[in-house]
Amino acid sequence: MKRYFFSSLALAVLVAAPALGADRKPGAAFGALEPASVEAARTEAAAWLKAAGKTDAATLERFGAIWKNEGSTVLDRVVATFELGDPAVAKLLADARDIGCPAPTKTPDLIRDAKASAFFRANLALAFARNLSNRRVHEEALETLKLFQPEQVVDPAAYLFHRAVSEHAMLMKPEATKTIERIIDDAPFSPERYKTVSMLMLLDMHAWKDKDLTSIARRMENVERRLELARGGPQTQKLQKEIVARLDELIKELENKNKGGS
Repeated sequence: MKRYFFSSLALAVLVAAPALGADRKPGAAFGALEPASVEAARTEAAAWLKAAGKTDAATLERFGAIWKNEGSTVLDRVVATFELGDPAVAKLLADARDIGCPAPTKTPDLIRDAKASAFFRANLALAFARNLSNRRVHEEALETLKLFQPEQVVDPAAYLFHRAVSEHAMLMKPEATKTIERIIDDAPFSPERYKTVSMLMLLDMHAWKDKDLTSIARRMENVERRLELARGGPQTQKLQKEIVARLDELIKELENKNKGGS
């Protein structure tokens, strides 16, 4: 049943958006983004933990337990290693996940620190952005992900998926479409839920129009999301003014049509 649903959905999207992947450069490799193996990720994580100076017996025992947990994803095991080696990581991710904490307004210095290893920064950025995306804090989630490339993380599909979710939520149609193309074309090992939701977002965007009532409703939803995050500043006010201006245009258009009809 799941296979049938996904195949039907994929067919619907391909019919609705036949240009998918048409802009890809000749010779581009397909299926290039593979997730890191458990062994490779564990080796990198162990090297980071050693560089952090956490080599006591108790820490190494906990590290071993983390990587024996086959029910946990590779990304989650990497993140658990970071939390084991640096308490600041645990607090950062807990705050990003906690809906009771104020949403961050910038990418944390811990992720921007150029002195830290790229392995640490990129995978911490993905975990941080994932937590923010789940809270609908899309601006900072996207800002953080843009600092890195999917090739730098242990789970490229997760990177692309959460980036696409934020771009779609912020009505960035060209950017979201491009990211979804990479999920479909370059990340064949993506979970089915990523592929299905990505297809649905693509199909949704195909129906978008710039100046109809549905477009205004989407903009209003974005403003509502920002207000829920206590972001009633200049950017939100600008969005509100654009909505009001477009509503005025629609009202005038309707009035002119009624005059013509009468």
